[in-house]
This record gives sequence, C-alpha cells and structure tokens, in this order.
Amino acid sequence: MTIDIAPITDNLNTAIIVVDQQFNITFCNFSAQRIFERSLNQLIGSSLREHFVDDIVNQERLAKALHAGEEFTENEVQLHFRDKRYVLVDFTVTGFPLDAQPHLIFEVRRIDKQKRISQENLQHAQQNAAKELIRGLAHEIKNPLGGIRGAAQLLGKTLYDVELTEYTAMIIEQADRLRNLVDRLLGPNTLPRFRVCNLHQSLEQVRTLINADLHFPVTINRDYDPSIPDMNIDPDMIQQAVINIVKNAQQALRDARVKEPVITLVTRIERQMMIHGKRCPLSAQIKIIDNGPGIPTEVRDTLFYPMVSSKQDGSGLGLSISQTLIDHHGGKIEVDSHPGHTEFTLYIPIKHEPE
Repeated sequence: MTIDIAPITDNLNTAIIVVDQQFNITFCNFSAQRIFERSLNQLIGSSLREHFVDDIVNQERLAKALHAGEEFTENEVQLHFRDKRYVLVDFTVTGFPLDAQPHLIFEVRRIDKQKRISQENLQHAQQNAAKELIRGLAHEIKNPLGGIRGAAQLLGKTLYDVELTEYTAMIIEQADRLRNLVDRLLGPNTLPRFRVCNLHQSLEQVRTLINADLHFPVTINRDYDPSIPDMNIDPDMIQQAVINIVKNAQQALRDARVKEPVITLVTRIERQMMIHGKRCPLSAQIKIIDNGPGIPTEVRDTLFYPMVSSKQDGSGLGLSISQTLIDHHGGKIEVDSHPGHTEFTLYIPIKHEPE
C-alpha cells in the first residue's frame, strides 16, 4: 500500500524543503510555505537562492552533503528574505538520492518566538535588578547631596565677598543639577491616572508634535486599526512613552541623513500574547517603524537600561522611561532592528474595568 506523505508533512510544525542539485525546490510542506510566505505553486520549481539576499549556508558544506549524502545542522541562522523579512531558525540539511539523482532535504524550525520570549524574561529580570540598584544608589546620593546644598546655602549667607558667594552659588547649582539627574534616573514617580479613552488620540497628539518640528521634517504615516476598543489607560503616559521612541527615531534619521525619512505608526489587535510570563487574551499593539540605519549591535541588549545611548549627546533615559510607563500598564516593549528598518512594538493589555 502506498501512503501519500503530503497530508502528514503538512501537519508538521517543522518546515520540510527538498531541492535538487541545481537548488530548485521540488517539494515543500505547509510550514515551509508559511516561512517563505509563498504558495506551493510559487515555490515549486523556483531556485532556493532567489528567495534570500545572501547564501544562508556555506556552499562547500552544501555540495558535500549533496554528493556524499552527509548531514549537518546549523543553529540560530538569520534568514534574510528579499522582501526585507528576517526569520531566525535552526535547520538540518541531509543529502539523499531521489529518482537516482542527488537531492537535499532541509528541516527548518523557527525559533525567533521562543528566543524572543527567553530574551524578554532575561531582560525583564536584568532591568528590574538594574532599577533596584539605581534606586538604592540614588537615595544614597540624594541624602549627602541635600546636606552639601544646605551647608552651601548657610555658608553663602555668612559671606560678604561677592566672589566667594559665587562659589557657594556654583555649589548649589551643581547640587541641584545632580539631584535632577538622580530624579530622572529614578524614572516617573507619579502613579498612572487610568481612564477609558481612545488609544489613537494619544498617537495623534504625538504625530502633531512631530509635524510641528520644522528643523528636521519627517513623513509620518499612519496605519490604525479602528476596531481597537476604548481602553483603560493613562493617555498622558502612553503619549510620553511613544514620543520618546519617536523622537529617538527622528534623531537617528537626522544623524544618518536619510534622504526620505519616514516614521510609521501602526496599531493592531493581538490575541493570546505572552507578557512577562502571563497570557493576555487581548492586547493593543503599537508599532513605531522608521527607515533609519538601525540600532548598533553593541547596545541592542541593554537598550532600555538607564544611561545607555548610541548617541553622543543622548542621556539614555528616554527608552528607560518609556519602558517604565508601559510597565505601569502591565505591558511590554519589543525591538526588531536591521539596517533600513527599526521597529519598536508596544503591547498594552486591553482592560475595560477600572484599576
């Protein structure tokens, strides 16, 4: 009895792709079609190479597997598609004969979602630890700083020489500057004022503020989902969180001298989203996308830490504050960045009941 394997392979989570010795696709299951975002008719007969920007595997290893029938595995490979998508995968390549001709079978497993969840949990724990450390240091700094400022004020009242009082005034001024810096490191110290309102009103206020900046005009595109219901949020906090990210994008576009700078605001509904280890049945998704140079690799993992910035004149507090504001709403922020495309995604649980 002959068994048709197509229905079996179409129910696998692993993508199965078979190519001939010219690397033309001769078979692919449904999971493979989802990764390529192409139909079966579009994939069959096409060259594997025409779908990717770069060679995904060393050509010598492929040739060896093809002709010697060997097997090898690659882990955490970034697939760069020609439609500018990036997909992180593990895959195994095996050479085998089919109709007396050498073929290769690719078994591809997407791991970007699992890796993103793992990184999110690790980064969330690290950020909380960093915030606790900064909070402790801030209080240790503010106590003696208040004493220094008070002593300088008392000393200034007893001095009659103008030149000497200038020094005490300088001490007071620098003490105030340090206190303001410490307060900013601690982040927003006000509790959110929740009320039921339209999420898009906050985004439109951000768009108005950016359009009012005539020093570096940026095209702001909107792609809103009108089905998002009114939400129980603090609209001022949401606006501040978004504008911090948008201003960072605007500065990155300006510093890179992008000829046609574009920032796109996108909203969508996300279902069954995992946020900090908890499943959220319904959440609003806000994407801030720009066509700038991308985030430098060396700061990508510590992007939301206070005082971390890729800009020479940046304080490194904007994204940290945005993270705190979204945390107040029980949400999270994800980042995906490549040259020519940086995407910040804010997830905010949709709650109608008062906090």
